[in-house]
Amino acid sequence: MRTYSTATIAGTVLAVSLFTMTAFGRDHDLNGTWTLEPTKSDFAGQPVVQTGTVTISDHDGTIVVTRNFVYEGATETFFYKDSMGTQNHATIHSGKELKTKTKWDHDVLKVTTTENGAVTLESYALNPDGTMVVNVERPDHKSLTLFFQRK
Repeated sequence: MRTYSTATIAGTVLAVSLFTMTAFGRDHDLNGTWTLEPTKSDFAGQPVVQTGTVTISDHDGTIVVTRNFVYEGATETFFYKDSMGTQNHATIHSGKELKTKTKWDHDVLKVTTTENGAVTLESYALNPDGTMVVNVERPDHKSLTLFFQRK
């Protein structure tokens, strides 16, 4: 029978604890407030957003995404603001016809919204240059690609 020293056992426990905290307890790199870069973004023929911010907060498994956008149509300016928050993999139901699910898929934050049977998927990811890219896929629309700089 082989015996292990207290130092070996303590070292193993410490290594496993550090791995667990790193793998499962870390905050995501997308946390913070991001400012839209409209000139780099592809709006796929949709009204161009003039200004906008996205704030992502993921702490202790609760994910909150807050979006503020201003875009100009031909004759008026629209202000769009919403916020949603869920436990990771949880679903929010807002009324009978709207539900939102927010979850991490590795390092990509995915927000799926179903409204009146139509599903919109937003994917938030960090680019190697430190910018955030958001891809928005909606039924019967071309995909949008939005770029954001950390504020």
